[in-house]
Amino acid sequence: MTNVAATTDDHSVHFRHLADIVRNNLENQQDWTQLRVHLSHDDDGADRVDPGQRARSRPPRILLSGLPPRRLYIHPDEQIEIFRAERALGNGRRIPQPPEYEWVLPMHLAETPSVGQFAAVFDVMDALPPGATASLDGADSRSPNEDGDAQWKQWRRAKRGKRLLLAVVQDDSSVVYYMMHDGIVKPRQN
Repeated sequence: MTNVAATTDDHSVHFRHLADIVRNNLENQQDWTQLRVHLSHDDDGADRVDPGQRARSRPPRILLSGLPPRRLYIHPDEQIEIFRAERALGNGRRIPQPPEYEWVLPMHLAETPSVGQFAAVFDVMDALPPGATASLDGADSRSPNEDGDAQWKQWRRAKRGKRLLLAVVQDDSSVVYYMMHDGIVKPRQN
């Protein structure tokens, strides 16, 4: 029994170290702001929570969330609608593309996650991280001529699908990021 507890503690420490490496990279090299750590159900305080409630509300792995310096992903259909809306605005006017809060899942390159493990992470996530909607409510930079119900807005904020940035860490602490979606996403057209 002691070996099982020691193994669980080793995994927990490993995941915390991965999260620290990724957080440091996001803050100091990628210029992310407002970074938050979302502890997994195996971390501190989990024993004080009902196991059923914990499984529904806490991720199976440590997740990070934050605000990148620029927008990381534009849905292909949104991009088409933005082009149409910008053409209608005329005079070369552009629709602002402010950054959106993103989820980040730290992993090590040697890990071999299953689809079920990724599904478990997506199951406990909302489209936006906690606190992101409150922070964005005052950040609506709508121009006077811009329609509040514009077609291209259906892919923004809480209306967007669940997605996360998969942060893959190598032994030398280098980090590579991949955008990952919950479900099937229409591919980009060239």
